[in-house]
Amino acid sequence: MIDVRKEGGLWVVTLNRPEKANSLTADMLATLVDTVRAAHGVAQVLVLTGAGKVFSAGADLDAAKAGLAVSPLWEDLSSALADLPCLTIAALNGTLAGGAFGMALACDLRLGVPEAKFFYPVMKLGYLPQPSDPKRLVALVGPARAKMILMAGQKIDAEEALSWGLVDRLVDRDGLLSAVSELSQAALSATPEHVAGIKGLVRGG
Repeated sequence: MIDVRKEGGLWVVTLNRPEKANSLTADMLATLVDTVRAAHGVAQVLVLTGAGKVFSAGADLDAAKAGLAVSPLWEDLSSALADLPCLTIAALNGTLAGGAFGMALACDLRLGVPEAKFFYPVMKLGYLPQPSDPKRLVALVGPARAKMILMAGQKIDAEEALSWGLVDRLVDRDGLLSAVSELSQAALSATPEHVAGIKGLVRGG
């Protein structure tokens, strides 16, 4: 349910459970964490995307009720992504919801399709967001808009997400992988050390 394709320094990680809107189980989250950690120091570009027409609906409903909604695996995943020294791209092939927000927020770039919706219904469901998610969301869209999503429970469409800075570019579904390829070329032509050096300067580390 997690597919990994490696082409030299390019790693493409696909959530492949389209019949369940790519909702995530504990096993899928653990596999994602292990995959991202394995990419550290090896990949020059890591891409996260989904199969079908939804990026991810967040936690699998049954697994969430069994405790996955408050699992530390979500924070482990977003932290592992944020710590990667390579270029990370979330290629959002559709709607992004719930805990899956964290992995997209932790990426360097976010592309979305025009049909995508963005929502994080923690207020309605009675859960707290994962610890790093609100800070990363505020850094992208500002505190008031973060509260619109997290506290007012608003579902944001793709155009609004673009205007807010939640996504960096909208791309038609058929052109999503081509857009990712274009954005990857510069980093793939450099050494992992060069990519890491520039990323460190950008984030002040």
